[in-house]
Amino acid sequence: MRIVECVPNFSEGRRKDVIDAIANAIRSTPNITLLDVEYNADHNRSVITFVGEPEAVKTAALAGAAKAVELIDLTKHKGEHPRMGAVDVVPFVPVSGVTMDDCIRLAKEFGKEFSEKYQVPVFLYEEAASRPERKNLADVRSGEFEGLREEIGKNPARKPDYGPDRIHPTAGATAVGAREVLIAYNVNLGTSDVSVAKRVAHQVRGRDGGLEYVKALGFELKERGIVQVSMNMTNYRKSQLYKAFELVKLLSDRQGVPVVGSEIVGLVPMDALVDSAEFYLALEKFSPEQVLEKKLFSPRPSNLIDQSLALFSEEVASEKATPGGGSVAAYMGALGASLLCMVSRITLRKKDRSAEAENLRDVVERCERLRETLLMLTVEDSEAFNRVMQAFKISKERSEERKKAVQDATLKAAQVPLSTMEASLEMLRMAEKVALYGNSSAMSDVLTAVGAGEAAIHGAASNVLINLASLDDRKAAESMARRVSEIQREASELVQRLVKTIQSRSSTK
Repeated sequence: MRIVECVPNFSEGRRKDVIDAIANAIRSTPNITLLDVEYNADHNRSVITFVGEPEAVKTAALAGAAKAVELIDLTKHKGEHPRMGAVDVVPFVPVSGVTMDDCIRLAKEFGKEFSEKYQVPVFLYEEAASRPERKNLADVRSGEFEGLREEIGKNPARKPDYGPDRIHPTAGATAVGAREVLIAYNVNLGTSDVSVAKRVAHQVRGRDGGLEYVKALGFELKERGIVQVSMNMTNYRKSQLYKAFELVKLLSDRQGVPVVGSEIVGLVPMDALVDSAEFYLALEKFSPEQVLEKKLFSPRPSNLIDQSLALFSEEVASEKATPGGGSVAAYMGALGASLLCMVSRITLRKKDRSAEAENLRDVVERCERLRETLLMLTVEDSEAFNRVMQAFKISKERSEERKKAVQDATLKAAQVPLSTMEASLEMLRMAEKVALYGNSSAMSDVLTAVGAGEAAIHGAASNVLINLASLDDRKAAESMARRVSEIQREASELVQRLVKTIQSRSSTK
């Protein structure tokens, strides 16, 4: 499974209703798992962590960002933590089955869509940075909201990567990037003198000669009457938590100030805590494999059939109405897109490929998106049918409410398979490039992809039409029916051309 983590930081840590609204916008996105919501009143900042497949993560990030732009006004915002935007930072982190390059592409796609829709300037940072001087988030955020408001549009160095060359009046600007796992780790000091925390932070952070993979700032926690050294650990394997803690403790002790506690904001990898346990307990011959939970929850070796394929086929074969034909159609389309990616990658790997084969790089990128989209539609088709069934369960005594709910759900149940048709048609269009430029020895795979796309379109079409028959809005029904016919007609022509091309290439091997 392809999993990306997203950890957006929002400039709100005091109004719980606003934080909840942003979190709920993220949580309600299909195929997303919300892992954590952290907020701090002194920093006036919240950090939300969620994971999912790349396309779903981007959708969720856009949903949360939209709510933040709506509810947060930086002209009224005060807090200890530096900030330049209501949606201050949006990092994408590779977790499983994705590369840093995938997350860089995701960051750029999000930045472009977000800036265009909400007119918020976006600056790319870390691995997604468009220029070296923007790699460091602190440099991007220099001057914060108020300083950037004065410079943007006047200083060419502050020209955003996406969006208008002017600050959003209330939402400011946003930094979007791709990075590895980061641990937000804070150490609290028993003094109200913030200069102590700032001196310690200066000595701890990597750019000033401290720990190489540590960024640090000193803050005052007014409500508690103490100060804090706030750190971002950008590589916890090379600059470990216990090293940061011990160095902060040593430096604060020299100033006669005790450490009164520490905290982790958001989530932390288990290995980072194991390192600290091993250090402080002076464990000998210790191995992370001795951790009970690691043994319990580590992936068990199994082949592909033992995993999702068997379960999905069992679900389809059961007496339940879902997943049904619409989900199967979308899944077939996803498999077709996967095959086109495979053939394209195999071709691009060959040293003696033709110059035209470079066209397949675009195919890989677009078919990966189509695959993700069609996998989401596999789930959404079942959910749409279930909503229709739920609508019919509304009491007949509430006739108007029941009728509206049934019609709304039926429309959605027609729209989802229509989306499957559109995505599968796009996949067949991509197949033309693969049929022309793909490795000739892989034409059987391309033909299988074409068959999967054709079956996906026909299967999804039947699901659209059966729902349109129950739709009262005949104008919408007729419009969708026309689109079904158009897609089927274009698909039929595409398949005929593709089969001829594939046959001719197969015969010349």
